[in-house]
Amino acid sequence: MITLDIADVARRSGLPPSTLRYYEEKGLVRSVGRNGLRRLFAENVLERLSLIALGQHAGFSLDEIGGMLSTKGGPDIDRAQLMAKADELDRTIRHLTAMRDGLRHAAACPAPNHMQCPTFQRLLRHATRPPRQRGK
Repeated sequence: MITLDIADVARRSGLPPSTLRYYEEKGLVRSVGRNGLRRLFAENVLERLSLIALGQHAGFSLDEIGGMLSTKGGPDIDRAQLMAKADELDRTIRHLTAMRDGLRHAAACPAPNHMQCPTFQRLLRHATRPPRQRGK
């Protein structure tokens, strides 16, 4: 088995050693031993760190990601959980797109005062709706 010390893992993954220690504390990665004071990791930790990064980029919490990583190292992913996250991202994209479009309109609006602009007024009404009613 090829092992990497924490400095090698940090260099190859781009993560600081403190993050690797935190991930180990949370049970997301596991060291396989020590070389003096330095933690040693199996080489497959890099793949596991990539899975963690992918999950974070998708908006999953570290606890959610931990639940998707089996103790054997590979993913154990709940497809329904992935679909729910994809639906959540769709809602976020729609909301952000509407906000972007509203801001662009406000920046180019010919109205002398934004409060006199009907489009800006719709944007204000949209902003004050509870999140579950947005997009309707």
